[in-house]
Amino acid sequence: MIQIDNEHPDYRRLAPTWAMYRDLYVGGQQFKARAINYLTRRQKEPLDVFAERLSRAFYENYIGSIVDWYSSTLFHREPSLQYSGGADPARSFLSELQDNCDRRGTTLSAFFQDSFRNALVVGRSLILIDFPRAEKTPSNRAEEEASGLSRAFLVSYQAEDLINWSKDESGCYEWAVFRTKVEKQPDVTSPTRVTETIWRYYDRTHYRLYHRLEGGEQDNAIELLDEGFHALANQHRVPIFDLEATDSCWLMNKAAQSQLEYFNKSNALGWAITMGLFAMPVIYSDRDWNQIVGESYYIQLAPGDRFGWAEPDGKVHQIAAAHLQTLKEEIYRVCYLSQASGETSGGHAQSAQSKQLDFKLTQEMLRAYGVWVKSVMRKVLEAIVAARQDDVQVSITGLDELDISDFASELQQATNLLALGIQSATFKRQVFERLALKYLSDVRQETKDQIVQEIADQIESQLEKN
Repeated sequence: MIQIDNEHPDYRRLAPTWAMYRDLYVGGQQFKARAINYLTRRQKEPLDVFAERLSRAFYENYIGSIVDWYSSTLFHREPSLQYSGGADPARSFLSELQDNCDRRGTTLSAFFQDSFRNALVVGRSLILIDFPRAEKTPSNRAEEEASGLSRAFLVSYQAEDLINWSKDESGCYEWAVFRTKVEKQPDVTSPTRVTETIWRYYDRTHYRLYHRLEGGEQDNAIELLDEGFHALANQHRVPIFDLEATDSCWLMNKAAQSQLEYFNKSNALGWAITMGLFAMPVIYSDRDWNQIVGESYYIQLAPGDRFGWAEPDGKVHQIAAAHLQTLKEEIYRVCYLSQASGETSGGHAQSAQSKQLDFKLTQEMLRAYGVWVKSVMRKVLEAIVAARQDDVQVSITGLDELDISDFASELQQATNLLALGIQSATFKRQVFERLALKYLSDVRQETKDQIVQEIADQIESQLEKN
């Protein structure tokens, strides 16, 4: 019997951390519902007071905005794919894959943008290559193409879905197990809902699909639903690709502790300010005091008695506010965005040169992210090409030009380069293609391929005339 529900030690160790990082990224009602896990209770604090503080808890989500900024900036212009060699049907399929890579209408760029965002939050995301299941094995390639069985697609999994795995010395998967859970109602007349747990097992050649239903009248045992060869069986490799962040690139891991400290300090300051709005009466008297004090009541004092109000002088509030600003700057600093945390740092205004140096570091991080994402994207596409046995060479450009300067300045730079008179048809072709694909980054891949071909034909025609 295979122990399909076993969990890897690293999975058990990291699962609570992943849950916390998801809450910190999402914020909003999700964080509010789980705030009891993150709001620190003071020593000997009465439960009713802590409960009131918890009901008033609020979360200023800086790290979520930082992750979204990196994601949107890196993918502001979609990566461009160029194909060479191979037959027209192979190139046509790759163009369609770029427009719809998961059979849900998601573009390849949007798919990897979401994977990249997940990797910044929990450290990694996973990409599975799959093919449609065949009821009958096709007799030839033409029949396979006609039935759509060769239309490879991608499936995105989060780090929390991969519960067990084994890797060889080179870091490649030997086998892996995904687990997903779905709560559903069997039919409209069913009085209860059931939870279906699905396990997907992959090794170097085979896959196996298990499931179990829980709830309803009875809980079922784990059953084997399907098995067979998977998409990359002919390459003798597990069809899973990691988009895994290094320690220097895992932004949430860098900023999580500062974000939690900011959450607790900002809520403590907010609570203190709120309580300070309700001044506490103080009675200076030697006799017993049993009168009720309020807006609609009066008090009677004996000669020599005194009455006053106690309220904080505000010094600790100023210190707390200054510390919150420091924590905010630290969140941005560890995410390589110190120039975005405000105009001051440590009470001193930043010079223009200092800001430029800070942003240069941000640019370098974005370029490193671009190289990382393109590397995984290239591996995925090359694996698909090999699985389909298409003789196509794939090259990827983009994700290295950041949305810092406008297109006009880039156009001027290209004009200056062409004015140098470099007698190279390849150079001119690359310049024209780069500008055209950047300006038309959001058009369909089929249109991009046609533009690239027309540019190549134009350059070739000019060479023939000369």
